[in-house]
Amino acid sequence: MGNVLGGLKPQKVWEFFEAICSYPRPSKKEEKIAAYIMDFAKEYKLKAVRDSAGNIIIKKPATKGMENRKTVCVQGHIDMVCEKNNDVEFDFDVDGIQPWIDGEWVKAKGTTLGADNGIGVAMAMAVLASNDIEHPDFEALFTIDEETGLTGAQALAPNILKADILINLDSEEDGAFTIGCAGGINTAAIFDYHADTLNGEHFAFEIALKGLRGGHSGIEIHDERGNAIKILNRLIWNLTHKYNVRLATFNSGNKHNAIPREGFAVIACARPAKHDVANYITEFNSMVHFEYETKEPNLHFVTTAVDIPDKVMTVESQRAFLNALYACPHGVIRNSPDIENLVQTSTNLAVVETFEKEIKVVTSQRSSAESEKMDLATMVRTVFELAGARLEAGDGYPGWQPNINSPILKLCKDISKEVYGKEPKVEAIHAGLECGLIGEKYPGMDMISFGPTLKDVHSPDEKILIHTVENCWNLFLGILKNIPA
Repeated sequence: MGNVLGGLKPQKVWEFFEAICSYPRPSKKEEKIAAYIMDFAKEYKLKAVRDSAGNIIIKKPATKGMENRKTVCVQGHIDMVCEKNNDVEFDFDVDGIQPWIDGEWVKAKGTTLGADNGIGVAMAMAVLASNDIEHPDFEALFTIDEETGLTGAQALAPNILKADILINLDSEEDGAFTIGCAGGINTAAIFDYHADTLNGEHFAFEIALKGLRGGHSGIEIHDERGNAIKILNRLIWNLTHKYNVRLATFNSGNKHNAIPREGFAVIACARPAKHDVANYITEFNSMVHFEYETKEPNLHFVTTAVDIPDKVMTVESQRAFLNALYACPHGVIRNSPDIENLVQTSTNLAVVETFEKEIKVVTSQRSSAESEKMDLATMVRTVFELAGARLEAGDGYPGWQPNINSPILKLCKDISKEVYGKEPKVEAIHAGLECGLIGEKYPGMDMISFGPTLKDVHSPDEKILIHTVENCWNLFLGILKNIPA
């Protein structure tokens, strides 16, 4: 039994989830969690392979009497978004997540929980480990690197799965079925750091923006939460025009699919302007706090005196960089004209990172319309090209086209009404799922996605609603038991 979560129901699911939490699993660094899963398969005498990309496929024969049913593949990803509060000492490459129970929720201590998608992986493992759950021929696909590019799903061979039906367990709303998702692409800009030295008496500040909620750039992008890059850049842009401050470093965000929630910059000003700069930061803090009072009640700036930096950006390169961040779009660009309350196209200004000789900016565009996705990526690219930056673009990934006549959807709706006693919600989402990539490789595979309720994923506030895990588990078992021939 797990030390913390083993008393929750369904017990096996929570025990496997707590075990998963104990293994480091950043994207692109999944070796420890993969070794645990392969050892698990060996312990239960299940056929398991790792493909050339690192994905794991485990197969289990049908239970007695289910041999003539369609084969089901259950899919989840084994990596997680690694975010922590700035004051938390934690090494995601070494340390295990520390889950704890807070009333009706399971959370982590100062970090992301990794229920996205650890809870889906745990459910699949609980079926694989069972000797009393009815199911047809069963395949479990555990992909790598979903969070930073879906490279595991992209590299999946088109002949390794035999399933007719795919159940993706990476959705985040209990009682809802996802049947479509947006495609995405990343666009990055690299600015050369043209260095200058300061002449005369100067004073230096580190400006830290803290307290923003952050969140998933697909699921929460419509919520108009504060973007740390946009807000911090706005402050520095104003300071450069009012007091000729010079920028040394700018760092904010670390994931393309997370809305940045903290930002840090080091600036220098002429010593006589020290108090004016400090006073303006205080005024700006009050102004922006008023603007975001409802959505971001904990937004605040912290200003600390620091040593004079060895170098700052030249005036020309600083102006181009700050102007580009100011002009770069962020947020919802267009809502769906066909589906109520669905974002169709958006962009996330996600990461700014200062290196010795360059500053890198990462953005992420999403859309359920491929043409709009590429148009928006071009819009972002041209903003940075006008500022003199070099551009890098990812390959992107496709969306998943909804099929309202899907047989697995009909079955899931019937079972859902038995479990929940009401008609389920059926939706497409603005976030990306691996179903689009898998569907490209396996045309005709019938696909659906569902899962328990998660909140504030991709942030240290991530949490999972305990009772919805049992709901989702009962739904999952009912579906497996009733898969048709």
